[in-house]
Amino acid sequence: MKFQKLGNTDIDVSVVALGTWGLGGGSVWTDGDSTVEDAKRLLDICHEHGVNYIDTAPVYGTGVSEELLGKALKGRRNDFVLQTKCSLNWRNEGGNFHYERDGYTVNNDTRASAVKKDVEDSLRRMGTDYLDSVIVHYVCGSFPVEETVGALENLVREGKIRTYGLSNSQPADLSAYQEAGGNVSVVQEFFSILSPFHGREYFDLCKKYNTVFQTYGVLEEGFLTSPAFMEREFAKTDIRSRIPWTDPEKKEGLRRAFEIWKPLCEEYHCSFATLVEAWALSQYDRMSLLVGMRKASSVEDTVKCLDIRLRAEDIKCMEEAVKTIQVAVLDK
Repeated sequence: MKFQKLGNTDIDVSVVALGTWGLGGGSVWTDGDSTVEDAKRLLDICHEHGVNYIDTAPVYGTGVSEELLGKALKGRRNDFVLQTKCSLNWRNEGGNFHYERDGYTVNNDTRASAVKKDVEDSLRRMGTDYLDSVIVHYVCGSFPVEETVGALENLVREGKIRTYGLSNSQPADLSAYQEAGGNVSVVQEFFSILSPFHGREYFDLCKKYNTVFQTYGVLEEGFLTSPAFMEREFAKTDIRSRIPWTDPEKKEGLRRAFEIWKPLCEEYHCSFATLVEAWALSQYDRMSLLVGMRKASSVEDTVKCLDIRLRAEDIKCMEEAVKTIQVAVLDK
């Protein structure tokens, strides 16, 4: 495993991070519910391979992911860097409507009182005294940046969180948080070879502030793992049923890309998933690769990307193969 500092802090995080949206289950992930034992086994395999950076959120299964992780982390909390989020909650105490799902109405609220309550609720659900990092899940322009930054800085002073970051944001948001007296350690944004544009807009600013760029969606919810995955069918509520790669034309373009990438996989002795993960790491030197993994085989395969150094011509070949099906904006 390779490690890096989280922003300007002294927190050492593995370059590969574990995403736990799927652990929460619910209608957006119809692969079956997870148990505490599932979560424990997942943490075991992560620890074995040096993955210490764990990401979750209150709304992943409306509390389920956090609760499972809390129980699985009992007795081994110090082995992991634990990151969760704030701003999205289902308390019906104000904020902007965000979505309805599984019988809950979720609002986006970045007021100081909401941020503080979000963190305290997460601490309770996960049975821990502190969180290593808290991400503003969806940056919200309805409330003053100074108020949100002030709340986060207060939580740092209180010892409830060690640092914080942004997600589902724009480069201008990072500048605004910094100018309001903040110290943003990580920006968590969608980024993949099929939708690379938003991430690339962020890199120069992340370098300016020494901010880690944490990519999610690098495997496009599984569609970049293999041609066979594209043939799977999902329930209408499942997140994987409504992304662009289910479109017949884009699906055919992706099939052609897999054929072009196949010799590269053979040359680098890796899977399609590992190849595109290696591509992501080649794009920015302060990249954190956030991958949703629920099986030991997924963790074992993912960490192999750290040993791959793609040649410039191979990076160009990979990108040219998907140029006609790339999308500029991908909001799931």
